[in-house]
Amino acid sequence: MTRPLDGIRVIDLTAVVLGPLATQVLAELGAEVIKVESPEGDIARHVEPMRSKAMGTMFMNLARGKKSLAIDLKDKRGRDIVMRLVATADVFIHSMRQPAIERLGLAYEALTAIKRDLIYCATWGFDRRGPYADQPAYDDIIQAASGLATLAGDAGEAPRYVRTIVADKVTGLFAANAILAALLQRRRTGEGQFVEVPMMECLSWFVLAEHLGAASFEPAKGPPGHHRALAAGRRPHATRDSHIAVLPYTTAQWQRYLCHIGCDDLAVAEWVVDSGKRSTRVDELYAVMEAAMRDKTTAEWMADMRRLDIPAIQVNDLEGLLSDPQLLASGFFESYDHPSEGRLKGTRFPVRFSAVPERAPPAAPRLGEHGREILRELGYDEKSVNDLIAAGIVVAP
Repeated sequence: MTRPLDGIRVIDLTAVVLGPLATQVLAELGAEVIKVESPEGDIARHVEPMRSKAMGTMFMNLARGKKSLAIDLKDKRGRDIVMRLVATADVFIHSMRQPAIERLGLAYEALTAIKRDLIYCATWGFDRRGPYADQPAYDDIIQAASGLATLAGDAGEAPRYVRTIVADKVTGLFAANAILAALLQRRRTGEGQFVEVPMMECLSWFVLAEHLGAASFEPAKGPPGHHRALAAGRRPHATRDSHIAVLPYTTAQWQRYLCHIGCDDLAVAEWVVDSGKRSTRVDELYAVMEAAMRDKTTAEWMADMRRLDIPAIQVNDLEGLLSDPQLLASGFFESYDHPSEGRLKGTRFPVRFSAVPERAPPAAPRLGEHGREILRELGYDEKSVNDLIAAGIVVAP
């Protein structure tokens, strides 16, 4: 059995999180991903914690199973290597702004002159048609621009960033999906194409799926925003000993919950029974829940909610994730041996395919680890390989 993307070669000129997450998805699906790095390496390599220089954990988690080619793209000899690689590739992806990629001579027109059916994916901050097109963009910038930072703050308080690199990661998933769609279209038509994946537009689409709300109408029937998601009381509730998430969602679930806590009259109130009216007054129900949940421990509430068939779960912190019984039982975590970093813990790709075999746990490459191998494959003889390394054009361990 093969994996879905076996035989697909991806040339990856991205760094940090957005692009590496996109190409990590492609690698997990079977693509050969050649990560082209500068001689210093992806900046994420140098983010602590790490055991060895240039092998930070964030980098290793997003580079598993990839090959590393470290070359100086400022030198024509380095760019020539990329051109040779492109001739063998199916996908080229980068995360540079348009002026920077053009200065390197690696824009779409230049590469498709070498490989006509290339899928060329550009991931950058803003759609090229807008006034922000060439501005720099990182996760915090896009969280702010897309409205996400305002949503993450408490109502009426200052905005704050979601405490994960969510803009990069969401956009990375958009990029992976876009590349898969372009590959499928190429299979039908034989044609490659340019794929633009702009962070602000991706995150704004993500945020407004429910929050466009009344502004969906023209003229608008009210301000944007999804009431239940914006409700001040929508939060995990404190129990006697910790916190719990409880979400009665259907009318029947709300009625079972309210009767369970002794609010029988409220359970049959006209505005509770009507789901439309209930959604506009959900803050009142959240206040009732907030008061009731403190009466029992989390374990007691979990037993009650399971019996009543009401969605509920204990609140995990990051440490709790590592011992969560669901993740342990599903094999989400995997331990493996890295050639230079020793024993490591990683996360298994969460999607399962019935016709795809289990793969051996992959490891992240050392900086330039596959340089010699790739150059030989491209037709460079041993003297040329050694000359490129001696000149600092290629870095190989």
